[in-house]
Amino acid sequence: MGLPYIVQGGGENLADRLADDRAAIRDRLRTDGAVLLRGFDVGGTDGFAEAVRALSGELLPYEERSSPRETIKGRVYSSTEYPPHEEIFFHNENSYQQSWPMTLYFHCVQPPAAHGATPLVDTRRVLAAIDPAVVQEFSRRRWMAVRNFHPDFGLPWQEVFGVADRAEVLKLCGDRDIDAEWCSSDQLRTTSIRDAVHVHPDTGEPVWFNHIAVFHMSTLSADLRDGLRELFPEPDLPANSYYGDGGVIPDDVLAHVRDCYRSAATRFDYRRDDVLVIDNMLTAHGREPFSPPRRVAVAMAEPTDAGARP
Repeated sequence: MGLPYIVQGGGENLADRLADDRAAIRDRLRTDGAVLLRGFDVGGTDGFAEAVRALSGELLPYEERSSPRETIKGRVYSSTEYPPHEEIFFHNENSYQQSWPMTLYFHCVQPPAAHGATPLVDTRRVLAAIDPAVVQEFSRRRWMAVRNFHPDFGLPWQEVFGVADRAEVLKLCGDRDIDAEWCSSDQLRTTSIRDAVHVHPDTGEPVWFNHIAVFHMSTLSADLRDGLRELFPEPDLPANSYYGDGGVIPDDVLAHVRDCYRSAATRFDYRRDDVLVIDNMLTAHGREPFSPPRRVAVAMAEPTDAGARP
């Protein structure tokens, strides 16, 4: 089993190839967790969107956002717009939500000058590597994502939730199993309790599927972590993760979890017009720091609701 599995083209149109080999490529995606389509004529943004439709159907909007992105066209977005020197730790897209995209697509429009890979890790391997006592604790207590939306700091709640009315955002959160409250006239706090381990709906395999590590304060660089703690008291931090009952997750537990991600990770260097397809439950992804320029387009497809707990 490779990660990613590489499908090498000979310059043919990507959407046509995906339409012809759809079943085989989807089978490989469910086995390996990620497929790299290399050497194809993508056809720009429109061709990329057509390729997504050929394999997965209609593209999804980016909702309940946790990172800044630019809309390139329609439902094709830029990858997360964080500074080039920052690492983005491994995560599964939207795993803090009640529903998420099953399939992610990354199109390398402009390879980075150096580094800048989208590293990958098999969430089945991560789960197998984590101390069973840690897994049991999270399975019993679940995990909690706490997010605070402050004026003039980070993404505004209006952009995250796509509404502008205070009452409407509370209703929207309630519909999505999110507790939301106004802590002041202009600070919104949301709290979501989710499972840490899920069962893949197609393969039946348990997977470590969550945002616990990437949201936890201990994963941030020391400078960023210290700066945020100077600005905000603990309850008002922009994002943090806890046990589902509100208990603090010890830093050493998160250090162990991060080690399990890193020990199982793989990477590859982007080439122009590479298209990386990820099964979002079988594979977590991140972003290396990079030397500009780097331009990667992103699309999401196949909405999936939270399944039965293992």
